[in-house]
Amino acid sequence: MKTKNVMQKFDPGEIAVRMRDVNLFYGGFQALRNINMDVTKGEITAFIGPSGCGKSTLLKCIDRMNDLVEDCRIEGSIEIGGRNIYAPDVNLQTLRKNVGMVFQKPNPFPMSVYDNITYGPKLFGIRDKATLGAIVEDSLRRAAMWDELKDRLDKSALALSGGQQQRLCIARALSVQPQILLMDEPTSALDPISTGKIEELCAELKEKVTIIIVTHNMQQAARISDKTGFFLLGELVEYDTTEKIFSSPAKEQTERYITGRFG
Repeated sequence: MKTKNVMQKFDPGEIAVRMRDVNLFYGGFQALRNINMDVTKGEITAFIGPSGCGKSTLLKCIDRMNDLVEDCRIEGSIEIGGRNIYAPDVNLQTLRKNVGMVFQKPNPFPMSVYDNITYGPKLFGIRDKATLGAIVEDSLRRAAMWDELKDRLDKSALALSGGQQQRLCIARALSVQPQILLMDEPTSALDPISTGKIEELCAELKEKVTIIIVTHNMQQAARISDKTGFFLLGELVEYDTTEKIFSSPAKEQTERYITGRFG
């Protein structure tokens, strides 16, 4: 039987994520400072900046993964569909259904391809085999993997190559039909061919899923994103269309980072 949460959505409207005056503290250390940003629905938004600048920390705020960190305190608001996701009445399971996450290193579960993809839907009460089978096929097709894996659904996901594992993790995230997909350096551990496949996949997915990607690869940000935010020392220095950020940034700090003069 399906649970109530299966049908719940954070309808994002034109603005998928609205962040206002977001500050984050780890104990006495302030990791994010006064972040204000609107992420547009149906686009790829890239977060760039040197290591330790706060981009991955902000990404994890959007599905409240920082809740798991001891002594972490967040101020301000992050809204999806007009709802502050840090409000006391927000159901975390529902939030994380609507906001998927793909990590830097592929992390498939030590089980079959089929069980990896059906894990999420089963959590939300889907048990019908035909429905689960359709979800598996749809998710793998959206991740451009159906032809590769349709005859290997019962094989261990750990037997796949690194690039295949990462695309499987994307398929797993898509299986519960998220509206927003967060990607934390998803290609940093992959070879150029696998990286290219995931970049192509992102371009196809953004028609239905808003994507926010953290990347150290500025060429990648320039290739695939519609908007780019440059972070430095926990602050959002500049946020604009990717074309403007890379061709005529407004801030000297951005220009110095883009041209490789620091960071």
